[in-house]
Amino acid sequence: MWSLFFCSLALILGLIWHWPMIYQGLQGRLIYTLQQLEQQEAARRLEGVRTFNLEQAFVRHQQGQTLFLDARPYQEYQELHIEGALNLTPAQVESNQVPQFLRDVNRQQPVIVYCGNEDCHASLQVAEWLQSLGFSRVAVFLSGFRAWDQAGYPVDVSR
Repeated sequence: MWSLFFCSLALILGLIWHWPMIYQGLQGRLIYTLQQLEQQEAARRLEGVRTFNLEQAFVRHQQGQTLFLDARPYQEYQELHIEGALNLTPAQVESNQVPQFLRDVNRQQPVIVYCGNEDCHASLQVAEWLQSLGFSRVAVFLSGFRAWDQAGYPVDVSR
């Protein structure tokens, strides 16, 4: 009897607490609201990271002084990536182990991190991690690989 009472109480309190989200779900607006919240959170986090648009990233690539890091999954990177880019995924970042190629990179080296498109936030995660390691010139290429490829800029495949 008491377990039924406590289960009912928990259900009622849960419905009251989460009613705004439940109501939006019933209205068919929950996905839109969650996407909006995700974009707001990404915008807040991007305040601490420099960003580049397509043209700025291309100019840096042409100058040859910037390390490009592809934050997409390895399979996507292997198929096609910005010419000269190295792969560093959020999964590698979460393991908190610095890849060998980064150990030899000067912390003052300009670095641009990108992922698939502007809706992808993997590049932001990798950029924040690099900053926490002391990399001082980290930027995120917001438009991502899709825009780069569509612009006809130099791409490469892994060997």
